[in-house]
Amino acid sequence: MTRISGNLAGVVVVALSLALIPSCRKSKDTLKSDLAEAGYQLTADDWFRASRGNDLVALKKFVAGKFAVDTRDASGDSALHAAAAGGAQAAADYLLTRGLSVDLRGNSERTPLMAAVLADQTAMVRWLLRQGADSKLKDQDGFRPLMLAVREGKSGSVGELASYNREDLDPALLLAALVGRADVIDALTNFGASVYARMEDGRTSLMIAAENGHVEAVKLLLDIGASRFTTDPDGHTAADLATAAGHPEIAELISRDPSPEELALDSPTEIAAAMDAFVDAAASKTSDVPVPENAPAVAVTRRTPSTPLAGETLSEPVANESSFPLPPLVMRHFREKDMPVSVKSVQDDTATLQLAGAVTREVKVRAGDRIPGSSLVVVQVRRRMEESKVNPDHSAEISVVEVRDQSTGATREWIAGVPSKAHDPVALVEDAATGKRYLASPGQRFNGADGKEYLISDVRPNQLVIQDVASGAVQTILLCGPLG
Repeated sequence: MTRISGNLAGVVVVALSLALIPSCRKSKDTLKSDLAEAGYQLTADDWFRASRGNDLVALKKFVAGKFAVDTRDASGDSALHAAAAGGAQAAADYLLTRGLSVDLRGNSERTPLMAAVLADQTAMVRWLLRQGADSKLKDQDGFRPLMLAVREGKSGSVGELASYNREDLDPALLLAALVGRADVIDALTNFGASVYARMEDGRTSLMIAAENGHVEAVKLLLDIGASRFTTDPDGHTAADLATAAGHPEIAELISRDPSPEELALDSPTEIAAAMDAFVDAAASKTSDVPVPENAPAVAVTRRTPSTPLAGETLSEPVANESSFPLPPLVMRHFREKDMPVSVKSVQDDTATLQLAGAVTREVKVRAGDRIPGSSLVVVQVRRRMEESKVNPDHSAEISVVEVRDQSTGATREWIAGVPSKAHDPVALVEDAATGKRYLASPGQRFNGADGKEYLISDVRPNQLVIQDVASGAVQTILLCGPLG
């Protein structure tokens, strides 16, 4: 009986196996038929086509047919790269659930995020960042996604990536100036890139754009505050570099005679109004730009004009990773106005000034004289001894011209050999809790809601340095821009 039972069991297994063969064949045939009806074949080319086309139904049929999800195309890209380049979010999401990494490397060591950037898929860039895509990875040429977006002129992707790559914004702006992308420059400065940034050789973004013949980029940089009077370490202006590179039309645009506004010493109220207007204009232009999920949530509000920070009591301080708590301040804008005037020398009671313009010229002035083309009057011309910053044990004689703006009442000292400024560097800061803005300049003090006294120890183009007066502890607040 046992042998008979064993034989029967064997017969049953064989019968079942024979029955399953046509069933499997039928299942595979059915799958191919279903794919064919949808316009696909069970091939790698169609797998990628379905991924690019966001055809989730077809992708599931491929997977049901045991198609390898990690299949690569001839260039080395995966279906996730294809979905990213096609803006196919549903397909990308499905592929992630099937085990593909969001940072999977493909052709040229590029990730799906890079593929989305290069394909100008702004919404997909945003979505991938929210899935945890690493924006700091580099391709085989050393480009991060932000730099790829700048190089290729993808301003939408620049706006999405900026808040994730604050340390790269100034280099990105310099690259945008090099390739002449005005729209990208606009996007970068909205998120905190500084027009005062310089290359290692001392060139500014305006100098780079001018030297490379990018008219629209030059116009925009001038419009958003880049100084046409700044010089490189060799004393060359942007106009000089444009002339040397064979771009006379740009040189003429930059080196025009200064306007009365450029020859003015603005009052704090005027400075605050100009900085407020810049931030509000940027916010209104790009109010529909979404904020990344892991970026600080800061609302841009419209309110009364900014006021000096000194003596203010700000909102309740919040804990952070810095060395001491501060109110949630956000640095929105920086301004430092170069003057088209420089002190060449002082002889007795007479100063020789150089005026920049279409034609550079020199004028001699004494106390009481008006500087041509301006409301500036010379208050005093003198030479004085000043401690050397390089060697504190020695003093040096410097030439000084003090001027007063009769329209605003502001005064300023200009020193020979030092670029002339209209005012100290200032920052526009915003209390994120209230939306109220303030002007901050070096040396100002203010009180926190905790009763402590703080000092603005330095204002730089890309950061504000604040010191706790009692403890001496220092922290920095990075420039975020109107939208950062």
